[in-house]
Amino acid sequence: MVGRNSKAGKIVRYILTTLLMLIMIYPFIYLVLNSFAAWDQVDKKLIPTEFTMRSWDWLFGNSVVAAPAPWIHAFINTVIVSTIATGLMLLFGLMVGYALAKVDFKGKRLVNNAILFQMFFPAIILLIPQFLMITDLGMLDTYAGMIIPTMLSLWAVFMYTNFFKAIPDTLIEAAKLDGASDLKILFRVVLPMSKSITTVIFLFLFTDRWTNLLWDMLVTKSDGTVTLNVLISQMFGPYATYPGPMYAASVLLTIPLIILFLFFSKKFQEGMQFTLK
Repeated sequence: MVGRNSKAGKIVRYILTTLLMLIMIYPFIYLVLNSFAAWDQVDKKLIPTEFTMRSWDWLFGNSVVAAPAPWIHAFINTVIVSTIATGLMLLFGLMVGYALAKVDFKGKRLVNNAILFQMFFPAIILLIPQFLMITDLGMLDTYAGMIIPTMLSLWAVFMYTNFFKAIPDTLIEAAKLDGASDLKILFRVVLPMSKSITTVIFLFLFTDRWTNLLWDMLVTKSDGTVTLNVLISQMFGPYATYPGPMYAASVLLTIPLIILFLFFSKKFQEGMQFTLK
């Protein structure tokens, strides 16, 4: 009886888990289905019955129905801005985190407390000062204007600092006895040991920058620098009559994030185990 109840309980849990997973992933399934659905069925049925490549043809500029927005160029802009900004956030987070964790210098505690203190402030309060700074420097509607204000992540500094504190000081001291500088120790000794936590930080930072809308909407003023998320938000205006391409563009925005997560899933799980300790 106990065995049957236990088996029945497992079946119920599997069913509930499956249902919850379907509920969670259905919005993305809905996006994909409607991106291939016939235009007269978009947003009309939970599961379309007729499918076509019309929305994707429109997105890639092969439609004669209407002049499409520069989607591919916007996608390239998003890749460029997100990749460079994330790389800089990782670099500065890595260097500052190592300095706070393993290098003794005057004012170290003050810097660490200042970082923790600023993390409690919402980023939106810095929006106007940053915008005025970028405008005064003539960086409006440029890649630099989108990247520079976002190239330092206090969260990345905080995560790296706590991870590096767990690395034995004897390992650092041994490397110094061999004549290695702090930069050499950081990139040749410490960084290879930090692959898991670096993966977690990279995925979170890249996702946040990839989907950033408010800042890009303020800085970009032309098709030359517009990012994909900004372009999608603009579809609710002149392109609102073309919901199919909007869904296709949303899928295009989501696919790179899914690919990155699947590619780094193992390291991501290892890094998350450390962060949850």
